[in-house]
Amino acid sequence: MNNFLSRHFSTLFDSVEVKPTSLKPLIDVNSRRKKWNPIPIPFRTISEPRGQDLDFVNVAHSHLIHSDWNKLNALSTHFTPFRVKHVLLKIQKDHVLSLEFFNWVKTRNPTSHSLETHSVILHILTKNQKFKSAESVLRSLLVPGSLELPAKMFDVILYSYRICDSSPRVFDLLFKTYAHAKKFRNATDAFSRMKDYGFFPTIKSCNAYLSSLLDLHRVDIALGFYREMRRCRLSPNVYTFNIVIHAFCKSGKLDKAMQVLREMEIMGFTPTVASYNTLIAGYCNKGLMSLAMKLKSSMGKDGVHPNVVTFNTLINGFCKEGKLHEANKVFNEMKALNLAPTIVTYNTLINGYSQVGKSEMSNRLYEDMLKNGVKTDILTYNALILGLCKEGKTKKAAYLVKELDKDNLAPNASTFSALISGQCFRKNSDRAFQLYKTMIRSGFHPNENTYSMLISTLCKNEDFDGAVQVLNDMIDRSVVPDSGTLFELHKGLSRCAKNQLAIILCKKLEDRHLMPKGFDKSKIISSQPENEDKTS
Repeated sequence: MNNFLSRHFSTLFDSVEVKPTSLKPLIDVNSRRKKWNPIPIPFRTISEPRGQDLDFVNVAHSHLIHSDWNKLNALSTHFTPFRVKHVLLKIQKDHVLSLEFFNWVKTRNPTSHSLETHSVILHILTKNQKFKSAESVLRSLLVPGSLELPAKMFDVILYSYRICDSSPRVFDLLFKTYAHAKKFRNATDAFSRMKDYGFFPTIKSCNAYLSSLLDLHRVDIALGFYREMRRCRLSPNVYTFNIVIHAFCKSGKLDKAMQVLREMEIMGFTPTVASYNTLIAGYCNKGLMSLAMKLKSSMGKDGVHPNVVTFNTLINGFCKEGKLHEANKVFNEMKALNLAPTIVTYNTLINGYSQVGKSEMSNRLYEDMLKNGVKTDILTYNALILGLCKEGKTKKAAYLVKELDKDNLAPNASTFSALISGQCFRKNSDRAFQLYKTMIRSGFHPNENTYSMLISTLCKNEDFDGAVQVLNDMIDRSVVPDSGTLFELHKGLSRCAKNQLAIILCKKLEDRHLMPKGFDKSKIISSQPENEDKTS
């Protein structure tokens, strides 16, 4: 599907060279569209009801306009798609009654609905600007629908367009619903066919499509669609620009993201705090903290002021770089501007200090957090526990675990991993292994680093049985072991004359395609005969 979309948009661009950020003034839009010579909307006559069908439609219509649902219920089994369609056409000026009847049919005799009856109610609702109701109808059709349904839907709506004297918004609705449902191929097809007939989606629908693409990390397709929007002279709004800035930041093209910000201003749009925050996050993710700070300082010229998100992003960026002094300065600046730190602010800083083993500073922040009435969560406790464990203060860490109950919190995988790391730091392999088994029983699993640290500590204390058990657990969970840790285990097994076990483990890893890069199996195998001779 993704390759299809990429090829589709590439084909669209063959006829015109447009840079992603070449945002030209939107002038003479109508004259530009006229040059495309849109295809006329087809007019298809529909067969009129005759005989029994005509009598039935008239009687049903009479019961409907008189709200005689009891008499209508008696007729429910005699409805057909043809009859339902003509009843809807007769009452189409009353959109409330139309939807009520449509839903009644869906409940009483769902087989008498068809794509045509759905298209008629969609025309009625969109013409009366009942877009939420219309989207709900369309979504209910798409979820259980067949693969052919989306392709057929455009044609059915198109051919009933003139009969219902409809609104162009019905096609916009179809495009937007596909976008919200993340049916990107169908949305692309709908967009292409809409253009053929001179219809264009609203910018709100285009934004929905762009956002959905970014949610699934399809930056390439999102930027391709944006270029096609520009070629079609669809006027972007601030939200569009923010999405495009986000797309360029996600793809690491910060210079292009900055270009969009500047050209946005040239076109008369004022960047929002979200525009700046997105760019600042992009710089922070790349570790370009000086540029991120410079951008924060430039916000004032646009009358935009940094908010909590801005400061949290910068604090996180400095913490990731290990620049805790700078992170603390940003934290103090935030408080000086009377912006109240949130749980995210505190957790980020506490974790930053804990990662470098500064539990005392983490604890001060924790106390400041409580003093300011910011409620703690499991992330707060995990960060504090990690900081204590990194310094080998396992008793204090265990005390904090007991405190979790008071806040109605429960340990999670990160809690156990931090506690295991603390016992490994103290070279207490027995206690670390007990915690590991408790962690597994609780339904949690360590990450690769915790596994490696535990195996290494067990090997140093010559508990090779425990180390082998942990490695087997890793194999069962398809986790690739660290090559250094694996060599340490195999070397220990070799010293204990358990070369055959080492060979078995190697084979298991190879069979499961979990053998780490850089692991030299030959060193273990070459030592086998010598060790076996010594034990014979």
